[in-house]
Amino acid sequence: MAPDPRAAFDRFVAALEAHLDAVIRERTDDSPAVIAAVGTLIDAFETYDEALYDRYSVDTPFVVYDDSDEDEDDDEEEFDEDLSAEDEDEDDDLEEIDEDDDLDDDEDDDLEEIDDEDD
Repeated sequence: MAPDPRAAFDRFVAALEAHLDAVIRERTDDSPAVIAAVGTLIDAFETYDEALYDRYSVDTPFVVYDDSDEDEDDDEEEFDEDLSAEDEDEDDDLEEIDEDDDLDDDEDDDLEEIDDEDD
């Protein structure tokens, strides 16, 4: 059975306060106290989120990402940048093709003129 949403909310608020206190005290995100506070905060949020959904079928507007999600996001950003560069290259290639098509049109015009002369 999921906890009461009010109790889960109170625990979540307490975890936010503990996180703020740890950050103020340590002033770095890689200190053991801040890392522990982050873990507690994530657990409290997930408990609150679940309790809220179980009781009222309502989601919070937040998503918790772990470090592997950040690595995946970095990979996606690099992939998107690579795609953008490829798109620019393809656009350049298309412009070259368009220029070649213009040359072909001139050749077609020349052939039509020759055909007209033959008539």
